[in-house]
Amino acid sequence: MPTPNDIVDRIAALTDWNARVALIRTIPETFGTRDHADVYAAIARKVYVPNLKADIGYVHWRDEYELARVQAAYDHASTLTSGFSAVDRPSLERTLADHPETLQVFRLLLGLTAPEFVEACAVATEAESGLSTISKSTVKSMESGRPATQQKIRTCAATIDLGMRGVLFPPAFHGRLRPKLDKPDTAQGWESVRQFAHQGVPLPVFLHQRAYGGAFRQLLDATGTRRGDVLEDPVEELFRENGVPYVRTGSHNQHAVERDFGLSVRPAPDFVIHSARPPAPRAILECKAASDGGAARDKAARFGSLRREANRLGGIPVFAVLGGTGWRRTRDALGPVVRDTDGRTFTPATLAEMLRVDPFPDLLRTASPREGANAEA
Repeated sequence: MPTPNDIVDRIAALTDWNARVALIRTIPETFGTRDHADVYAAIARKVYVPNLKADIGYVHWRDEYELARVQAAYDHASTLTSGFSAVDRPSLERTLADHPETLQVFRLLLGLTAPEFVEACAVATEAESGLSTISKSTVKSMESGRPATQQKIRTCAATIDLGMRGVLFPPAFHGRLRPKLDKPDTAQGWESVRQFAHQGVPLPVFLHQRAYGGAFRQLLDATGTRRGDVLEDPVEELFRENGVPYVRTGSHNQHAVERDFGLSVRPAPDFVIHSARPPAPRAILECKAASDGGAARDKAARFGSLRREANRLGGIPVFAVLGGTGWRRTRDALGPVVRDTDGRTFTPATLAEMLRVDPFPDLLRTASPREGANAEA
């Protein structure tokens, strides 16, 4: 009887993906239930972890976060307020009217995101009469340099004034909550701003901000969709270029996927690979990125539900495309994914090899190049 090390070594030596899948599928009958988690984890460590690449050193960029844009807005804000000395409401209103993009500078001084600034304006309107509501689109429009009505400018100026004076959000819950104004550059209101504007921000203070704010944290939060697409887009490109019939699912076609392919799991898997004529599901594929082991563990459960759905549909295969170093956690994250996909687990580094795994060779032989286009279910 083979030992766990024996089967791990045999799987690692295989270059034929279908043979690898076939061997992994023998694990439940070859080993006792108590050994399954250890065996799948060992396979994951030796065969799949080496293909995981670190993605923690990169971010999806947006032009709006370029330093030049903030620098230009800052220069206008500093000049028009005489180095943040003329910061009474009329001066703030004139600054925002002449250069609406300076709103970003004042918002950042308050430590607020654009949606949070909208909520701050709502608080200001409750505190004072004569102010109007502000929408996120107004904030974005002004910060891109487009003018706003005097009423909206007045509301923004009032919110900035109340916020910087500590009136808008005073200490709460008997001091257990710390106001966002209580940070080095605004701890003493405008006086701290003037000091930092004149003397510069000491590097320790700058690094301290990263310690609790996280470098690129706001950018990472703002680009969550693009980070998800970093796996799905290459998969779609691979299918399109090779004539694989598929449907890429999303919020817009969940009902159609259920209707046309009989899938009942919600949400539907990221991709349904199907035969051309008649269209019938031949495989399902899910993309999952995880930057830490806890997230990977939580996401691994998704493949168990997809495996059950695939069995309900007649035993079609489940594929995984994984990204991020979180999947280096093997026993309760990557190992279960290898189990639930029978080893049909890929990364961006091995993506092209997926076309060598059943049912793709058969689909490539029968599909015309045009049939690789994403079909609307």
